[in-house]
Amino acid sequence: MTTRAMVIGLGQPDRGDDAVGAAVAARVAPLAGPHVTVLTREDPTALVQSWDGAQIAVLIDAIVSGGEPGAVTVRHAGVDDAPLPTDAFAAAGRGGSHAFGVAGAVELSRTLGTLPRHVAIVGVEAATFDHGPMSSHVVAAIDDAVAIVIAELARALSDVEDVELDEAEAGASSCA
Repeated sequence: MTTRAMVIGLGQPDRGDDAVGAAVAARVAPLAGPHVTVLTREDPTALVQSWDGAQIAVLIDAIVSGGEPGAVTVRHAGVDDAPLPTDAFAAAGRGGSHAFGVAGAVELSRTLGTLPRHVAIVGVEAATFDHGPMSSHVVAAIDDAVAIVIAELARALSDVEDVELDEAEAGASSCA
């Protein structure tokens, strides 16, 4: 079985800290390897179709959770993980379908059967979504976010390879 992995930077590049998803994805692209698709999306509704067929998705997005600007957090939301609460990763004025945010995309994908087995959401605490550049706090967090994305990707790839090896061994023993 071929592992299909992707990294998705989410956000609008001209809306302050919302640009962090695309900035991190751009930095991850040359590090991710040839079997990892790296892309950017501005609207969370695009996630439902973008990750269809993937086994692994690492999503980077600006968040507002009340933490310190620039703080990086990770939340797992794959097929075997608990559903996201409706207030998690709420839309931040992106202009998507009636404030449809990351949690809505994850849970709709779960319902439709398009949610990858492994989903890691790397959130970078935002200070501003105003038009203009990213805040200095978020710019300073990009290196940490890149390292976390690479680590999450490596962990998920290792988990998938272990499962595939176990399945191959089980298939071989049943044929013997």
